[in-house]
Amino acid sequence: MTSSPTAPGSRLASRLGFSDRVFIGPAARRVAREIEDGLELVEEGLAVDLRVADSVADAASRYLLEAGGKRVRPVLTLLTAQLGDGNTTAVIDIAKALEMTHLGSLYHDDVMDGADRRRGVPAAHAVWGNSVAILTGDILFSRASQLMSRYGDRAIRLQADTFERLVLGQLHETVGAQPGDDPIEFYIQVLADKTGSLIAAATQAGALFANAPEEYHEPLRVYGEKVGVAFQLIDDVIDLSAKPEDTGKVPGTDLRAGVPTMPYLLLKARADAEAQALAARIDDGVARIAEGADPSILDQPLAELRDHAVTQQTLELARTWTNDAIAVLAPLPKGTVREALTRFADTLADRSS
Repeated sequence: MTSSPTAPGSRLASRLGFSDRVFIGPAARRVAREIEDGLELVEEGLAVDLRVADSVADAASRYLLEAGGKRVRPVLTLLTAQLGDGNTTAVIDIAKALEMTHLGSLYHDDVMDGADRRRGVPAAHAVWGNSVAILTGDILFSRASQLMSRYGDRAIRLQADTFERLVLGQLHETVGAQPGDDPIEFYIQVLADKTGSLIAAATQAGALFANAPEEYHEPLRVYGEKVGVAFQLIDDVIDLSAKPEDTGKVPGTDLRAGVPTMPYLLLKARADAEAQALAARIDDGVARIAEGADPSILDQPLAELRDHAVTQQTLELARTWTNDAIAVLAPLPKGTVREALTRFADTLADRSS
């Protein structure tokens, strides 16, 4: 007995984290097939567009692309494009540009956060050094801008506005909350800028450049931003995971590098002595690591943070953001696209289990 080919939508559902039951029925399978076909074009195009004549730049530029990734942002662009003309040339190119922008930001983030690994492989700066990693990110941003420039002022403005928000988010994360800022509200804005803005660009761009009705554009942008915040809140929980073989990162990478996360901020906001004592131990460990101490000194405090109520509170906060994201989809027509977007938001929390 021969095995049957993969059902349309199975790979796509796997990328987005939900079962392929969304893609049951002829119309839904047709949508899934269109997205999967578009994603193949994106993958093939990225492999070509990220080649550089210089051998060092070529290897570095393709490094994180070839390390894998679910390509969530291109998938979302292709998904929302099905509300209009589908996989137009513009949609494919812009999906590639947004993924390049995302990849470029990873090179920069890993340098700034001092991350050792990304997608299960050594971070680019660990292979080539900080300068090459930063410049490689710049190459990817340049290639993304070249692609966007093919489609006029609206595409250029989308790229420029998104890039500005990415940079501001990173800047604000670097300098931290200022006197008078609420640390938690400040952090949420950082997430909206650093992560939400690019996902918002992806969900909006698919509809925009596939000529979908204009009344869908703003709800899709807001949906993407809210999902992006939820996505990063879940990442804050994953950062505390005791299973680095699943995450590709050392548990507590962000906190060990002095980068605040939502569980930590919620811990700092609590008034009880136990929470304040744990926060003080984490602060002391971060300071000692900055002075050269072994990062393992934070293993026990971070394990306690992982099991603390504030981590569950972070998951609940993420659920609030996903519920709000789903609510803004009301103007979209009922059907496969809306159901897939809803299911994607619904299953984000599963990433932490």
